[in-house]
Amino acid sequence: MNAAKLAGIVLIVAGTLGLVYGSFSYTKETHQAKLGPIELSVAEKETVNVPVWAGVGAIVIGGLLLVFGGKKG
Repeated sequence: MNAAKLAGIVLIVAGTLGLVYGSFSYTKETHQAKLGPIELSVAEKETVNVPVWAGVGAIVIGGLLLVFGGKKG
């Protein structure tokens, strides 16, 4: 399996997950203040929305890489 086909499979999987879930969230920890041994931090939950066009585009490009990625010449 060459790199183009592997990239195609990864794009198809990522695009499908983007369409199924629509968004993902992560926790971002920021350090607000440090007073001697006491450190105050804030954990913020961030959500990233994945646009539908990005998921569909990743699937299409991944499919094209699978079909045309292995051909030479």
